[in-house]
Amino acid sequence: MYGTGLAKGLLLTLRHFVESYADDIRYGFRKYHHSTDNFAIRQGTKTKGVITVQYPDEKVAVPERFRFLPFLIVEDEDHPTRAGKDWCTSCGICAKVCPPQCIWIVRGSDPNTGRPVPDPEAFFIDIDICMNCGYCAEYCPFDAIKMDHDYELASYNRTTHHIHDKKRLSKPNSYWRGIAPTRAYEEMLARGTWEHKDAAKEARRGTASSRSQPPRPASAQPAVAEAAAASEASAPAEATAPAPSVEGATPWSEDDAKREERRRKALERKARRAAKRGTAF
Repeated sequence: MYGTGLAKGLLLTLRHFVESYADDIRYGFRKYHHSTDNFAIRQGTKTKGVITVQYPDEKVAVPERFRFLPFLIVEDEDHPTRAGKDWCTSCGICAKVCPPQCIWIVRGSDPNTGRPVPDPEAFFIDIDICMNCGYCAEYCPFDAIKMDHDYELASYNRTTHHIHDKKRLSKPNSYWRGIAPTRAYEEMLARGTWEHKDAAKEARRGTASSRSQPPRPASAQPAVAEAAAASEASAPAEATAPAPSVEGATPWSEDDAKREERRRKALERKARRAAKRGTAF
């Protein structure tokens, strides 16, 4: 029948209108009284009627993937080796992909040699120009820049409050895990570790070095030194022999003899390939 859908819509609106008053009568003043912490119930799926959020005393929780202004991740202060160190390497990719061009980066340099170092000396973001698109966070190869949930940034002075510098942009890694635990876990699985790529590389180097040179007890060091001196005196040729392969060893943890052996084998393979092709090596 013509007009049935319109009638159903009006009845639904009328029902919600009546339920809003009925729910207020049922709760009374307890619904919005500050002594009763029932904000989660009023914001739940079983509530009825009109809900008024008493901002700023009450704030609706933003979704985990909500994005506002970018911020830089730095290591926590209790990190064993990289306390307070930036994840940013000042590569400049975020500034290149930024559509409104609101990011400025000054790459740091070594004070002795003057060469650039992978550490930002200055980092600025104009929050009035930023469009909160999240491209900088998506394209960052080191997961060093993320989108924040802090949207209360109103002020009366643009120059001092709306151009964020590196100090204001820097927040610890634990803060990012707190506001976005699911995304942080997904990134950890893709990256293979909770640490920064450089920190993970340093950890692997330290582990390989400790495996190739296991610690010896203090009481056994003199005996080991005497045995080593005796073996060098009796068989000097064994000193140049390649060290036995260690499980998990990497090229940066090999000693000089091992690297020389690998180089010699590589030259032999190259000579054999040249002989097969009939060219001079």
